[in-house]
Amino acid sequence: MAQAIPKGCEGFIPHLVLSDASAAMEFYKKAFGAEEVCRMPSPDGKKLWHAEMRIGSRIFFLADDFPEMCGGKSRSPRSLGGSPVTIHMYVENVDKVFERAAQAGATPIMPPADMFWGDRYANLVDPFGHSWSIATHIKDLTPQEMQKAAQEMARQCG
Repeated sequence: MAQAIPKGCEGFIPHLVLSDASAAMEFYKKAFGAEEVCRMPSPDGKKLWHAEMRIGSRIFFLADDFPEMCGGKSRSPRSLGGSPVTIHMYVENVDKVFERAAQAGATPIMPPADMFWGDRYANLVDPFGHSWSIATHIKDLTPQEMQKAAQEMARQCG
């Protein structure tokens, strides 16, 4: 009997719409060490209807943009001029992953820096328009310590 929730698919799963899902899969392999789980090409073989990848223990879905199946509206970040969604992941070494992603073709937005909440944090945009933040947790702080550090940062920036 089929499981209602397939093993490894617990919780929510990001589902990225892309202008070139096959190329994005290769980028995610190079930039973030993603592993391909499966891919389902469209009948003409030109696009991907569905694909799955894994980074660490987390799975995510990908598909090419099919405006003809969405009332003629494109849904990729490239066609929309960007995305309001950021995909976040913790990594062992944010500096190393940031550099690897940039070398693979990501656009650096914010280089790795130590943040008031206790993470070393960075942000970049992949070649397909999706925003990624990456971090390495470096310091445990109480909510009060974070608030104090945030206020200090605001004073320095203000």
